Amino acid sequence: MEVKGLSKENILTISNIKKEPDWIKNYRLAAYDAFLAFPDKLPFGPSFSLDFSKITYYKSQDEAMVSDWNQMLKPIRSELEDLGVKEAEANLGGMGIQYESEVIYHNMIEELEKKHIIFTSIEVALQKYPEIAKKYFGKIVSFQENKYAALNGSVFSGGSFIYVPPHTKLDRPLQSYFRINSKSMGQFERTLIIVDDDSDLHYIEGCTAPTYSEASLHAAVVEIYVGKGSHCRYTTIQNWAPNVYNLVTKRAIVEEAGSMEWIDGNIGSYVNMKYPSCILKGDYAKGTCITIGVATNDQQQDTGARMIHLGKHTTSQIIAKSIARNGGNATYRGKVRIASSADHALSMIKCDSLILDEKSKSDTIPTNICENTTSTIEHEATVSRISDANLFYLMSKGITKEKAEELIILGFIEKFREELPMEYAVELNQLLKRNL
Repeated sequence: MEVKGLSKENILTISNIKKEPDWIKNYRLAAYDAFLAFPDKLPFGPSFSLDFSKITYYKSQDEAMVSDWNQMLKPIRSELEDLGVKEAEANLGGMGIQYESEVIYHNMIEELEKKHIIFTSIEVALQKYPEIAKKYFGKIVSFQENKYAALNGSVFSGGSFIYVPPHTKLDRPLQSYFRINSKSMGQFERTLIIVDDDSDLHYIEGCTAPTYSEASLHAAVVEIYVGKGSHCRYTTIQNWAPNVYNLVTKRAIVEEAGSMEWIDGNIGSYVNMKYPSCILKGDYAKGTCITIGVATNDQQQDTGARMIHLGKHTTSQIIAKSIARNGGNATYRGKVRIASSADHALSMIKCDSLILDEKSKSDTIPTNICENTTSTIEHEATVSRISDANLFYLMSKGITKEKAEELIILGFIEKFREELPMEYAVELNQLLKRNL
């Protein structure tokens, strides 16, 4: 089944395929009206244009979601095995796989099922757990916020739903893997995560696509609720092909004494706009975002973070590493706002850029707002090139120039790498070697 082009009729077709209740159908139509009302150019980020009429908004294999790896279609199964997805599952508590527009595989270890953890696709959650879904869905990220959040709201398909009950800890991460495999494809997954009070979750997301001459679009929305005293870590290594426009809205609300961590790696895509956000609602809430953006071959990596302090004694930390080479543009774009109610809040921002040649560019575009006199925002930014002295020292030890540059780059992003599980740090090293 394939739906190409954007119209009210096509949106209703997607909804009917999924046999959705009226409240979801109406949500889609309202989001579509909002999408039409927005101008094409966003008020932030790099300039680009997309022909929405050429995008395929829904495509499926007409196969039901399975929990047995061997029940997937053999060509898809072989493709995923070649990408190392099956091998990674051994280290996880559960895995979901989205191929084009639908989640085709979902599995979770029995131990987590006994803890009453819910980990499934967003479609299953909307049908099977409507009381939870209605409480949180679309409440953290509204379709009225920007054009691509509205687009997602109107045509969303696939994505993960996770509910972690109160007083529940997960020993191993959950992961979702997203694959675009067709030209001119749009993928619009919707992820909703609820980590209830005094609980803990680590969620990992991976994404890839083959290269085509036609543009593909990935416009996802991620909503995360972090309860009182809870902790959530969301780790992403994005390696989309260079024909993909990656335009993502990610946001978490953090209650009292809760903690949210975004670990966000951006290697691929032609244009990437992603600013993971925390709304620190409760007193003593904490938000952290550690990002890396690698821009090469005329890529635009427009990344950063947003931290909104509402509660007292809230803290946030943003560490952003940017690397630009071969005409790439790696930009940090961030916002920290400490509201008048957020007494004794503290935010620390550190942005480091490494430019590898004369054709490349890196910008730091911060917006820092403090609305009371008891709070502090600290911002540090550096822009540097690979030092000739450092290269000479390493080459004097018998190391080639290419290997010396590689070692310097890996040292530059060490703070990001040390936050990754070992197998993902190894994967990041391999991706960097291929892209630098």
